[in-house]
Amino acid sequence: MEPTRGRLHEVDLLRIFAAVAVMGYHYLFSAYAGGLSGLRFPHVDVVARYGYLGVDLFFTISGFVVLLSAWDRGPRSFLVSRAVRLYPAYWVAVTLTALVSVAFSQGRFPVTLPQYLANLTMFNSLPNIQNVDVVYWTLWAELRFYAMILVLTWIGITARRVTIFCWAWLTATVIHQAGLLPHATDLVLNTQFAHYFIAGMALCLIHRYGVTRQRLAIVAISLGNAIYRGIGFADRVGIRYHTAIHRPVVVAIIVAIFAVMLAIALKLTHRLGRPWFAVLGALTYPLYLVHAHVGFIIFERLGDQVNHVLLVAATMLLMVGVAAALHYGVERPLAPRLKRLLSRPAQLVVR
Repeated sequence: MEPTRGRLHEVDLLRIFAAVAVMGYHYLFSAYAGGLSGLRFPHVDVVARYGYLGVDLFFTISGFVVLLSAWDRGPRSFLVSRAVRLYPAYWVAVTLTALVSVAFSQGRFPVTLPQYLANLTMFNSLPNIQNVDVVYWTLWAELRFYAMILVLTWIGITARRVTIFCWAWLTATVIHQAGLLPHATDLVLNTQFAHYFIAGMALCLIHRYGVTRQRLAIVAISLGNAIYRGIGFADRVGIRYHTAIHRPVVVAIIVAIFAVMLAIALKLTHRLGRPWFAVLGALTYPLYLVHAHVGFIIFERLGDQVNHVLLVAATMLLMVGVAAALHYGVERPLAPRLKRLLSRPAQLVVR
């Protein structure tokens, strides 16, 4: 079966949904539950508390889309494409968040110069240097997945090799969870979220080449592990915020993530896509980067002066505006220049 191409606008819609879910989780639940603001929404936070699972959806989308975009690329081309996609908006977001934190957080979110400089590399988690913003932890998970795809681009991406790679990664993840591998191997295996990336890769194969028992088996086993690890993660979230995160709800959301992504892989959702989804979908990455700590600081400084509902709504709109400014003012003009710079062949200088 020949692979299919073309932008999946329904994936852009999922990105929008995931970004809104994460922002709602932070603004309507975790900010108050974590003692970062006095804004409480008791009739909404019972739903918003599950918004953290938007990250799980983001990871599944990454497994699908990043492999799709890496197909037929060499290692250097893949690295350039990822750097161009990630760094321009990130550098500005880190800088903006650091400046706002230092100037207005009154010491709640301290940022040191070495910490800021380390964050600019996006590899600060490797030497265990704290993130400038709490949401940046997901970028470290993404980078480790990109390293996996980089290996595939080096050996050459084919359906057979991706299938073997998925089985190997999934097997190693299960063995690690059984305590049969050194703890340090988790740096590579990323076992807390590996199942989402693996499932996304298998779904990419289904989308390109059709359904096989092996591909469905990979998705099914990944779903089982996602539920297993997701329940444990939910319990820790509940303990952290001294509240109830109901396991059946978490399981239902994880199953829904896999079901929707499978429907996309099977091309059952193509008619739902709209080109304008791509416009909003392009804002989700910068929105994710800037919304958390800056929003918390706004709530802390203005929470006793402005109606809480209006304050949250205005902050959400402000963050969308900042995200749009980052996309149109930074990403779009800077990305092509960075791509040209990184794509230049290395020159040997003879003296």
